[in-house]
Amino acid sequence: MKITPIEIRQKEFEKAFRGYEKEEVDAFLLSLSQEWERLLEENKELKRRLDTSEKEVSRLREVEHSLFRTLKTAEDTGAHMIDAANKTAELHLREAQMKAEALLNDASFKAKSILEDAEEKAKDIMDSLQDEVKAIEREYNYIADQRDNLHSELKSLVNDTIEKVSRAMAKSGSQERLDAKLKEFRGLGFEKKKSEQKPLPEIKPMENPVNKTEDPKPASNAPEQGKKSDGSFFDSL
Repeated sequence: MKITPIEIRQKEFEKAFRGYEKEEVDAFLLSLSQEWERLLEENKELKRRLDTSEKEVSRLREVEHSLFRTLKTAEDTGAHMIDAANKTAELHLREAQMKAEALLNDASFKAKSILEDAEEKAKDIMDSLQDEVKAIEREYNYIADQRDNLHSELKSLVNDTIEKVSRAMAKSGSQERLDAKLKEFRGLGFEKKKSEQKPLPEIKPMENPVNKTEDPKPASNAPEQGKKSDGSFFDSL
């Protein structure tokens, strides 16, 4: 049952014999109504404060939930960003390592190729030089052999000629002419030793002069020709 202060003030009691003192009862009811009114006002104020507090609590709870959601989102975002940063850093590191390995392999391959090319070129140059040296050596040996053969053939030809001339002069009795011819042949330098000869310049292979030299006429005809002409004995050969 809800009682208001007005109802308390306006409450009337039936009169009875030897009942309560009316003025005292009215004063008490007035005091009671005032106190009741105060309690009602206080109750209203408390309810208002309670509503305000509940609203504030609700608001704070919403703020808390919002902060919690924001914090959770921030944590998730931070974790995601950290994970993404780690993955990106790892990816960049792998890419850098792969690029470095590729550059190193490429540099090693190029260096190896350059070294192999240089070695191959050096080998080709050395082989070419060795071939040239061998060719020069063969040519030199050939020229030396030709020189030695020519010298031997010329010496043999001179010796044979001197021998034939000596026999012819001996038969003709012209010793002075024989000595003069010997000096003439010796003056040509055919009697030099092989070690005293200077190296020959580069010459082409020449035909054997011995094959083209005509055999001297028989020595038996020399005395007769010497009697017929006063010229050189070799003019008749």
